[in-house]
Amino acid sequence: MWSFVGKKSLKQWIWLAMDVETKEIVGLYVGSRSRKAAKRLWLSLPGASRQCAVAYTDFWQA
Repeated sequence: MWSFVGKKSLKQWIWLAMDVETKEIVGLYVGSRSRKAAKRLWLSLPGASRQCAVAYTDFWQA
């Protein structure tokens, strides 16, 4: 999911991590679509969620 700030060339990607069973959002990061942003999403997860997390992707380059 993405939006822009001020003009379309300033895209900001919305990264979400959801609990499959409860549909609760357990992690969130807003920023670029980079490996660094993916790492920030990972670090936003609680420790217990990181231990059993499974990642799914849209296969777009990070």
